[in-house]
Amino acid sequence: MQKYDVYGIGNALVDKEFEVEDQFFIDAGIEKGFMTLIDADKQQELVAMLTQRFGLKKRAGGGSAANSMYALSQFGGRVFFSCKVANDETGHFYVKELGSQNISTNLSSSLEQGVTGRCVVMVTPDAERTMLTSLGISQLVSVEELDYDAIRLSEYAYVEGYLVTSPSARAAVLELKEHAREQGVKFALTFSDPAMVEYFPDGINEFIGEGVDLLFCNEKEAMLWSGKDTLEEACKALEQKAAQFAVTRGAHGALLFDGNNYIDVAPHAVKAVDTNGAGDMFSGAFLYALTQGMDFATAGRLASLASAKVVSQFGPRLSPQQHRELLAQIK
Repeated sequence: MQKYDVYGIGNALVDKEFEVEDQFFIDAGIEKGFMTLIDADKQQELVAMLTQRFGLKKRAGGGSAANSMYALSQFGGRVFFSCKVANDETGHFYVKELGSQNISTNLSSSLEQGVTGRCVVMVTPDAERTMLTSLGISQLVSVEELDYDAIRLSEYAYVEGYLVTSPSARAAVLELKEHAREQGVKFALTFSDPAMVEYFPDGINEFIGEGVDLLFCNEKEAMLWSGKDTLEEACKALEQKAAQFAVTRGAHGALLFDGNNYIDVAPHAVKAVDTNGAGDMFSGAFLYALTQGMDFATAGRLASLASAKVVSQFGPRLSPQQHRELLAQIK
């Protein structure tokens, strides 16, 4: 008997967000618009510099799949999330931020010693986010974090592309996918970030394997992965590996493929201030809609509306009340 709508696995990170100018990236030699891994000491130096120069804008629970699962749970979906956090202040903050409504986890009351993952998010005036991540204990995510009963009792298993950077996490994803297939659980994947597609193509293709049931990506990721020059060509390539998919296009909305037909999703005009978490919100809202029996077009409308809402404020997550208001608009 199904107990969960979605079983997710991903990196557990606490975000520190800063508003910066483009010149800062030039001065610091940082590649804008990508997620880059960084060691903890360098990250701390950067945080000190950013805090002094710009001031901390927001601290929040983060992580790609975690953000999606949080959104899904706040809409009312049933979620199991596997991750790894340490017994430190950041870890306890993360658990509190994850929330308890409709979310079950593999985490016990006695967390391991270590350092919880942290992500520095720098947002420029054009609302684009650039991230420097120190995974901490999250880089040790492995098959030990999998809950096989929870996988079996879920409609979807959902994986973030960021896990491709860790050998043990890659092994966990492949084990999760195999178990999901054996149990008739649909497998969904998000590319997560252009950097994962550009710098870890072999790992991403290993996650895809012979194919996935549902794929999430943005237009840039689709083009990078396929090596094609147009979105139309990229989508044709995606059809060969994904039974269904959603390609987000920022201010241009989204393009969905339900396995038979393409569906254009109109954008919602908002003043974007922070695109951190936009793709995560889209995936979470979309998965919620599908698991509640909504069709692709309706799922796309909810996901587009929700992602537009999240980019209009700082931080990757919305309040429970905001989730309820979005659902009311769709219904």
